Amino acid sequence: MRDTKSLVTIADYSKDEILEILESAAGFEANPNRKILQGKVVATLFFEPSTRTRLSFETAVVRLGGSVIGFSDAATSSSSKGESLNDTIRMVSSYADAIVMRHPLEGAARYASEISPIPIINAGDGANQHPSQTLLDLYSIRKTQGGLENLNISLVGDLKYGRTVHSLIIAMSHFKPRFKFIAPDELKMPEEYKDFCRKNDIPFVETAELTDSFNDADILYMTRVQRERFQDLMEYERVKNIYTLHDNMLENTKPNLRILHPLPRVNEINPDVDSNPKAYYFQQAQNGLYIRQAILSKVLGY
Repeated sequence: MRDTKSLVTIADYSKDEILEILESAAGFEANPNRKILQGKVVATLFFEPSTRTRLSFETAVVRLGGSVIGFSDAATSSSSKGESLNDTIRMVSSYADAIVMRHPLEGAARYASEISPIPIINAGDGANQHPSQTLLDLYSIRKTQGGLENLNISLVGDLKYGRTVHSLIIAMSHFKPRFKFIAPDELKMPEEYKDFCRKNDIPFVETAELTDSFNDADILYMTRVQRERFQDLMEYERVKNIYTLHDNMLENTKPNLRILHPLPRVNEINPDVDSNPKAYYFQQAQNGLYIRQAILSKVLGY
């Protein structure tokens, strides 16, 4: 049976558990240096590249007094020799108290959680889910909007492969959102997530136009077109620069609008937006530290 302390998908947490994590993160923001994980070892297994997610998880462990083992490049692990994910998880679980894992295959985190005797935290599995990112997104939204209820959220860019927006839709279903999906036909929101919205009475509209389409938004969530998800690179070249947000496009937006982005960005947000007070993506990344401290504390029982 799967360890119930694992975090594989944001659906693993109830509304109350989500709010508990957000409250815990606020406590860690006020006091991030605590030794509650003294003597604990956390393994970070990144089969895909990462900067913010890996470093914020590792910083979270260190600031909580724990130790980190693992790898940031699968080429340096025995998977490059053909070792199966099963064997890697079983081996690492004998060394650590929890595993944070990013993997290119959808479902890899679920599989790992079913064979691991220690908690698994999904740090992204292909185009599927990225629950810790979603929790830091919720934390950022609540901090900037004063709450999570009844917000207009515009999601822009790679909605087909964007695991962050997929997780966000599921998490926000507790809080009566209204969505606008802004994407070209090649990168439209998958039907399964639109069906999820319909089943949960979440209103949404779709458009391919970026200009003036988010003037009613409270949150504008930009995403990168992910080259690594495309099997056809010609298709990637056609859509990679389809949307670019410029500062002058924000003139008629709501005063409370905040712009989020899971980062890294390429060309989808022009640097002239960075100095606009509505830009929040760097603060959003910083919030990841406090959320990941809260997640680690929860899965390890503190």
